[in-house]
Amino acid sequence: MNRYQQQGFTLVELMIAMMLGLLLTTALLTMLSQSQRSFRQDDTYASMQDESRYAMQELSRDLSMAGFVGDVMSPDVIKLDGSLVVGDDCASAGGESFIEQLSDSGTNEYTTLMAVDNITAATATAAFACLDGSELVVGTDIVAIKRLVGEEATDDLEEGDIAIRQNGSVAMLFIEPIVDVTYVDVPYEERIYAPAIYYIRDWTDVEDDGIPSLCRMVIEGGASADMVSECIAKGVENLQLEYGLDTDADGAIDEYVVDPTPAQIESAISARIFLLARTADEDFTYTDSRTYELSNADPDTPADGFRRRVYTTTVSIQNVRNRVLMYN
Repeated sequence: MNRYQQQGFTLVELMIAMMLGLLLTTALLTMLSQSQRSFRQDDTYASMQDESRYAMQELSRDLSMAGFVGDVMSPDVIKLDGSLVVGDDCASAGGESFIEQLSDSGTNEYTTLMAVDNITAATATAAFACLDGSELVVGTDIVAIKRLVGEEATDDLEEGDIAIRQNGSVAMLFIEPIVDVTYVDVPYEERIYAPAIYYIRDWTDVEDDGIPSLCRMVIEGGASADMVSECIAKGVENLQLEYGLDTDADGAIDEYVVDPTPAQIESAISARIFLLARTADEDFTYTDSRTYELSNADPDTPADGFRRRVYTTTVSIQNVRNRVLMYN
């Protein structure tokens, strides 16, 4: 027998084979790690986009309906029913009820659209007492919207729903079941009342988690009507708005303002919305060195590992201006 047929690998050949196998394994593990990191980045970026689009959708819908009170001739004819006990109301410091009042009793200016520009904790809580100034993101905007939902709910109200019953001349704000059934004559319609105050909070799931979110105060029925907080989009760092005013009532925008007075906002026919959103997770292989300038907010250069995107849209808000023109 040929003794060379019995030979195996030499030590050098074995070491070369092991080295090649190690290099191949390292390459595969590197590709797998990069693929997983890329997948996580894509997933967190897609999540940010979904959150931001939902935030923009909700805010745009509410803004477009601001001041919609059905067929009521003027918001100041709305009476409070005995069924509705108002609890945490979000009234301004020393001001009138946020839930009850749809117009200022002194000036008759509508309060169905209210704006606070580039807030501090003090200016925010002075405007809306239900907000916690310690958790607000300073320098962002707040917008408060009062409206009815578009769909009539006369035959679909459930116990605890807060709604307005109206017949075109008078109206009543109540919680189902209504007490004073005689104030609004038939035929009437009933629509759900949906006020909301949008703001940016500096946490999402637990306090101090460091993830900002777009939140809103909404009305909740029960033993009393309270404004309670719900957060709708995590990762939203900044909200800025500009209001397009039709100052000469010709139907065209004459100027955009960032901090409208109550009198100015009555001529608002549109709003520009700016949202700055970031991913929930930080990418330590990336540094965001861009400078973000949204409306009149201070420029911001984050210099961290979060990926960001600016979302903007323009919304038509005709209800308040149209009622001013029609009834004044």
